[in-house]
Amino acid sequence: GSTDDMRKVMRREKNRIAAQKSRMRQTQKADSLHLESESLEKENAALRKEVKRLTEEAKYLSTVLSNHEPLCTGLSPAPSDLLYSTHGPFHQHINVPHYPL
Repeated sequence: GSTDDMRKVMRREKNRIAAQKSRMRQTQKADSLHLESESLEKENAALRKEVKRLTEEAKYLSTVLSNHEPLCTGLSPAPSDLLYSTHGPFHQHINVPHYPL
């Protein structure tokens, strides 16, 4: 009878709402994944830039060091106290900072 029809209609309506909610959730999930993906891409690009910069710096410091080393060993005949007093400041000057990983 009419109560069965009523139940059918109600069930169909409930189902329709559930499907709608499910689709909305899927859309939200997709949106948030998209945003997360974009922000990770940005972070990745920034980190690649940083790696490039640090690689360049390492190359530069390596060059500075290899140019400086001959001067260091060239002074070795001098007595060690003299070597340290005149030469010490230069070594503090090329202190390589340690960057956190």
